[in-house]
Amino acid sequence: MRANLQAWSNRLNGTAIVALLAASAPGTALAQSADRIDAIEQHIRQLEGELQHLKGELNVTRQQLRQSQRATAQARATAQQATRTASETEERVAAAPQPALAPAPLTPAPQPPAPGPKVVQTAGNRFGLESADGRNSIYLTGRLHLDTGGYLDYHADSKYASVTDLNSGFNARRARLGVTGKFAGDWNYTLIYDFGGASDGLPPTTGAPVSGIESAFITYNGINKGAFPIAFDLGYMDTPFTLEEATSSNDILFMERASIQAVASNIFANDFRSAAGVRSNDDRYWAGVYLTGPASGASHTTGEQYGAFGRATYQVLQTPEYSLHLGGDVGALLKPPGAPRTITLSDRPELRIDPTAILSTGPLGTATNPVNGAQVYGVEAAAGWRNLFMQGEYYRIDLDRQGLSSVGFDGGYVEGSWTVSGEQRKYNPATGAYLGIVPDHPFEPWADNYGTGAWELVARYSTVDLNHGAPSAVGAVGGGQQTVYTVGMNWYPNTNMRLMVDFLHGDIKKRFISAASNDTGIAGTPVGASVGGNFDALAMRAQFAF
Repeated sequence: MRANLQAWSNRLNGTAIVALLAASAPGTALAQSADRIDAIEQHIRQLEGELQHLKGELNVTRQQLRQSQRATAQARATAQQATRTASETEERVAAAPQPALAPAPLTPAPQPPAPGPKVVQTAGNRFGLESADGRNSIYLTGRLHLDTGGYLDYHADSKYASVTDLNSGFNARRARLGVTGKFAGDWNYTLIYDFGGASDGLPPTTGAPVSGIESAFITYNGINKGAFPIAFDLGYMDTPFTLEEATSSNDILFMERASIQAVASNIFANDFRSAAGVRSNDDRYWAGVYLTGPASGASHTTGEQYGAFGRATYQVLQTPEYSLHLGGDVGALLKPPGAPRTITLSDRPELRIDPTAILSTGPLGTATNPVNGAQVYGVEAAAGWRNLFMQGEYYRIDLDRQGLSSVGFDGGYVEGSWTVSGEQRKYNPATGAYLGIVPDHPFEPWADNYGTGAWELVARYSTVDLNHGAPSAVGAVGGGQQTVYTVGMNWYPNTNMRLMVDFLHGDIKKRFISAASNDTGIAGTPVGASVGGNFDALAMRAQFAF
């Protein structure tokens, strides 16, 4: 405002000066017209009015400024007084005694939720649940072996042979489903039920028509540490007596194990067997000792059988390209089953399509001459070099009969494989045996893998002799001498499947002893007559396991 007033004052002074100069001009200027003089005077009066208006505005502004200064000074004084009052109040509060206050409770920091069980899938496509700490788990397990085949021909050795033909057919050899896992870290368990069997029934064990329990056992691994780890097994299990039995039925080279292995292990071991034992192993050795009892589902109305066995193996050579496995087995039948104490040694001709067992000793104990016990001794060997594999076993069986001489039987086999596609069988330290083939190039269209799978060619020679003494001798046994040659081919499309084809040629030499000792002779058969035969058979299996 003051600046505007000054500007107008300057303009007014300038105008006045112009007017004075005009008044003092020479006479020619005085002669200007009266209108021009009137205009100048009118303009001067207008400027004087504006000057008076500006002076009035300046006075008003000055009054407002003085009022604002007084208000500011009053507010500053009020604020200073309030500050002094607050400071004095704080000093009085600080000087006054304060009551003790309880500390505020600490609120715990929120904890993340505890991790729950997780779904797990193994390399073999076995699914299960496992606790977050890994100490508890449960997995599904199963296997399905579907067999079909037939005897291309069977020739009886004479007209006295009661077996003149063997049947073709289809068989769910194994149809098992169960669970396996661990609890509390140190305990393992397995429960498996078999819905199949060698004759499409519940397990192929004499006296077990109503039970399908293949495995139901627990294992304690609490001291499975150090240089000599130890594990304890108890329950119904697939007992690891012989190299073939220690090898899973999913991994054996042929559809069936060699007859000598089946005969020897059935005396006191094999699967479906109750047992308690201790075992130890590292990456090279395996050793175990077991006490065995009756098979699952065996009748409890007769005396139960008991046995024992031990097995020890060692990997003499072990490299990524080759290995050499050696082992020994020994076992005993401590208490024969039933009353009278008797057992029968028998096996079908390494095929389970027809249930007929030509190779059979018949009952080896009577009320007069019961069986006191039996002993089995065996050796085993296996070797692998790249995609070549070979294994074999030999077993001797001695059986004691009260009032009669002891009898002895023996047998063995040798078998081998060539994996054409290049894969090799790996050693499994946990069982002291070898695993099956895992294809390097699986055929899995669902995963966009169109490999050819793995192809394996196999061959075996097997023999077992269950004859003892001349047919007419007292206490003679005419179980028969069986020799089987087998060749086959296995295709592994992927980890869980296998298709098998086996061709068998077998010869069973058997002499008639008496109607009481065996059932392979017809009425009127003379002692010593040939009642065996020979056969050719072709069989196939579709296998799925997880």
